[in-house]
Amino acid sequence: MEADSKLRAIKAIHTLVWTVFAGSILAIHVFAFSGNEKAAWALIGFVLLEVVVLVANRMRCPLTDVAGRYTSDRQDNFDIYLPIWLARHNKEVFGGLYVAGIVCTAWVTVHAVT
Repeated sequence: MEADSKLRAIKAIHTLVWTVFAGSILAIHVFAFSGNEKAAWALIGFVLLEVVVLVANRMRCPLTDVAGRYTSDRQDNFDIYLPIWLARHNKEVFGGLYVAGIVCTAWVTVHAVT
């Protein structure tokens, strides 16, 4: 398999993984506000696994390093099929949404108990 084909495959896998985690972060809010706190907390834990991986890898997805072996391009989206502005601000956007989801879920959980 040529380098270009490998890079496309890595970008596709990276995009799929990103979609699962971004969708999970968005779903936290949906589950919390629909009263399904257990599902919201489960997604919070699931996304926390990705956060641990990122922290252990100096806040970089391990797939970024793998993709870097097959290109000299280092634009913010060289390793994933996202618009460059989203790739550039991904951690800020989805990190903020993740924290907000945790806060919302905690709020709903506390108010459901009382």
